[in-house]
Amino acid sequence: MSLVITGNPGVGKHTIANIIATKLNSEICDINKIALESNFYEKNNGVIDVDVKKIKRYLKKKVLKNSITVGHLAPYVLSKDQVSKVIILRKNPYKLNSIYKKRRYSKKKSIENLDSEILGIIAYDSMKEFGKTKCIQIDTTNKTIKKTVQDVMKAANGNKKSDNVDWLSLIADKDHLKKFFSY
Repeated sequence: MSLVITGNPGVGKHTIANIIATKLNSEICDINKIALESNFYEKNNGVIDVDVKKIKRYLKKKVLKNSITVGHLAPYVLSKDQVSKVIILRKNPYKLNSIYKKRRYSKKKSIENLDSEILGIIAYDSMKEFGKTKCIQIDTTNKTIKKTVQDVMKAANGNKKSDNVDWLSLIADKDHLKKFFSY
């Protein structure tokens, strides 16, 4: 099984992937780590711009069977035939904002990631790239790590349906669109 765990920064991808890899005795293919170690990036004004074309070429040659590939760039660097199941971890933007503050993200970086989570960009792009049948969304918001791991394992084995995630309605209902989007 070639499992992919993706989602925006702060949703728990690496934590969950590491636990599952240990349980399944699987190798982890960390997209961010590959980008940094292989020098597939440039720094522009303190921002790391990853060269997704180079990572994609690198991963095309890498055998991903019986591995867990983790990273928010998964839908942009992997192809449908490389994966069997894609787990998209999601988290309430209000909770994510707190995580970004603890990580000391810049306001710009926080807003970009929050907007991506609210609009479901990674979920949409994953479904478009890998197909809806391979993709399952899991809301990690109020779940323990243990519960999230259980849900991911069930989803990977085809025993869990996607969670219904609609952050845009949540923030619109609270009249907080301007808090997250500048328009």
